[in-house]
This record gives sequence, C-alpha cells and structure tokens, in this order.
Amino acid sequence: MLRIGNGYDVHKLVEGRRLVLGGVEIPHLKGVLGHSDGDVLIHAVMDALLGALALGDIGQHFPDTSNEFKDIDSMILLERVFQLIKNRDYRIGNLDCIIVAQKPKLKPYLDLMRERIARVLETELSNISVKATTEEQLGFTGNEDGIKSYCVVLLQKK
Repeated sequence: MLRIGNGYDVHKLVEGRRLVLGGVEIPHLKGVLGHSDGDVLIHAVMDALLGALALGDIGQHFPDTSNEFKDIDSMILLERVFQLIKNRDYRIGNLDCIIVAQKPKLKPYLDLMRERIARVLETELSNISVKATTEEQLGFTGNEDGIKSYCVVLLQKK
C-alpha cells in the first residue's frame, strides 16, 4: 500500500534568532521566529508524514502552548513523528521538498540537509530531495520578511 502526504510551513524572519533549515544552522542576519527552533523545512516534512497516514498535524502533536517544545530542535520532533510512521509499519518511498527564501543562498547546505533528514528517516539519501528557490523578490519571501517550505512524501507499507 502507498500513501501520499503533503506538508507546508511558513515562519517570519527576525533579527536575534538562529536560522535552522533541515537540521542545519545557516549563518544569516535573520533567523526564524517560532516556538521551537522554527525549522520550516522539517515542519513541512513532519506535516507531510503525518498527513500521509491521516495522523493530524504538528500543531496537534507538538502544540506551541507547551513549554516542552519551547526552542526544541525540530529534528527531535521529526524522530518522534517518524516513530509513529514506523509503528504503523510504513517506510519512506521518497520525499521531495522545496525551501522558498530570497536570502541566504542555500545551495551549499542542501546536501547536508538531505543527509540529516535521510538519517532520521532511516532511508537512502537518494530517497530525499531538497531544493531551494526564490520568488524573484516578490511577496513576503522576496522581501525577506519570511521563509516557507513545501514537502511531498510517498510512504510504502513494509
């Protein structure tokens, strides 16, 4: 059996916060405003995984009203979500992600993001795609007010 999930996340960029994407801290003048570390890529991945098996969304599992999740590393949350997937006897078929940000340039970090995601999801690197694009200085990402990410996942029954 195959299951498809779709994920999306967006966060505001602000000064005084770290920019973490795909579990990688990226040097930049602005970081992501969020209850956790604000990793929009990992949040989109988690929502895609949860959606594929109709398990709700990350807000239901990790509410921003809980101090337990304040400034938490999103990779820890991804491990928890993946445990739910494994408990239902599914594995990753493939994952395809897009990060939308005007700055900084993300190409130098994409392979490391892929490696970190593949490790947590216990899958081959070739099953994980992470791309980055800009919106050509249009909208809130183009104005560097925020950053967003999309993810599609295919799960396969073991």
